[in-house]
Amino acid sequence: MHIDWQAFSPWTALAGGVLIGLAASLFVLLNGRIAGISGILGGLLRPHRRDVSWRLLFVAGMLLAPVVYRAAGGELEVRLQAGTGTLVLAGLLVGLGTRYGAGCTSGHGVCGLSRLSPRSVVATLCFMAAGFLSVFVVRHVWV
Repeated sequence: MHIDWQAFSPWTALAGGVLIGLAASLFVLLNGRIAGISGILGGLLRPHRRDVSWRLLFVAGMLLAPVVYRAAGGELEVRLQAGTGTLVLAGLLVGLGTRYGAGCTSGHGVCGLSRLSPRSVVATLCFMAAGFLSVFVVRHVWV
């Protein structure tokens, strides 16, 4: 593994973490809801009349954030190191995992851990272990 120390920027990572924490905190304080992306997006697949507008605005905000960042002068470099089939399979596996785990990384890892939820601790440990194992297998076993 190689870390590009010239491009390493802990301040932007810290700022991003603070913004995510602030947004999740405000979301639960103002709406009484957990900012779990899979639940928000899933609610659009089986919509209830009063739930659709805020869910659409939340998803639109996530999709527009990189556009606004780039318009403000930020640089975006996207490098995909996997083929289309691998990305589709990975997306399906993540979707399946969020259904079985009753939540996603944002719901359990950000919001659940901050509330000291035992279920979220177990879920976060499981998806982190699965991620570590997947990277190891793909990079060192399937070479």
